[in-house]
Amino acid sequence: MTRPDFDIAICGAGPVGLALALLLVKRGAEAARVALIDAKSLEQVNKDPRSLALSYGSTQVLEEIGAWPVASDPIHDIHVSRRGHFGRTIIDREEYGVPALGYVTRYGAIVTALAAAARQTAITMLRPAHVTSSMERDDAVEIRFGDGKSITAGIMVQAEGGVFSEQDAKTVRRDYEQTAIIAHVTASAPVPYRAFERFTEEGPLALLPQDDGYALVWCARPATASRLFALSDADFLTELGTTFGTRVGRFTGVTPRITYPLGLNAHAAASLRTVAIGNAAQTLHPVAGQGLNLGLRDAAVLARMLAREPVPDNLLHFVQERQTDRKVTISLTDTLARVFASAPDGTLTQSALGFSLALVDTIPGAKRLLAEQFMFGVR
Repeated sequence: MTRPDFDIAICGAGPVGLALALLLVKRGAEAARVALIDAKSLEQVNKDPRSLALSYGSTQVLEEIGAWPVASDPIHDIHVSRRGHFGRTIIDREEYGVPALGYVTRYGAIVTALAAAARQTAITMLRPAHVTSSMERDDAVEIRFGDGKSITAGIMVQAEGGVFSEQDAKTVRRDYEQTAIIAHVTASAPVPYRAFERFTEEGPLALLPQDDGYALVWCARPATASRLFALSDADFLTELGTTFGTRVGRFTGVTPRITYPLGLNAHAAASLRTVAIGNAAQTLHPVAGQGLNLGLRDAAVLARMLAREPVPDNLLHFVQERQTDRKVTISLTDTLARVFASAPDGTLTQSALGFSLALVDTIPGAKRLLAEQFMFGVR
């Protein structure tokens, strides 16, 4: 039996794929037997301006592999409310003895730090390299590239994924119709280190502290999102102020906006020699900002299982061990999204959320459970 070229090949050198490779080496895998493959050059990825919300638990993972700290803005507290209804809760870092509940940074900054750490090892980097197909054999997976070349690996990890494209939206589960509007906004009276999650009649509106303002993620039904996207900057800021309220004063500036469709893509089953993690396994609604954090927890568990024994049996064990955390996180984000995107305005299901927010502060342990899910996931 011929030994494959690599023990583990990771398709996708974004934050989750890079973190997995480094964690594997940290836990004892031979670096030269790990391959990282990505269709984009590192220069292309480094310029990606998207904002990311990292939980405190995620920064602990990144720190372990030498990719933290990076340029970021801490979140000291999170204000969660329901527009036009009674009920709100505030989750504060001081209640849990952590320096921050999480941090806001940019995709390019995280990838740059992870790639720099990877260069200090003998991990094989194949980029830009476009994977055209893969075929599982009894003894290995053959991975073929657009230039006609191929490699073999004992295990292939799919870690490639991202926001939905319009084509993706045709293939994922969409129990609700929502579109996210992304931009950076400034305000006249920002609250230092505070993040906001504001539930409106059509979906969540998040403001994450970043630089001199906020990273905005505004989720709405497609028709509303199209209308908002077409507005002038001044009219957009006026409507944002009407929807969000005056907790940060008046909105004064906005960068060019981008939009993308939302849905749920969750299919984490493993085959004999292939497994998916991160966005390749589950692309979530951005409510609560849990996508990347869930992916980094995937990477931490898979690295622990494969570092010393990169064998197919451990892929099934991985899927079983990750089941509870994945189910809880996916259920939380998907349920919140569907309540507002699918239910008519003002229905009992929407009103119940505002009432639930009021109860979070009064039920012993309820807020702690919510905060620990945001910071660490199910452990």
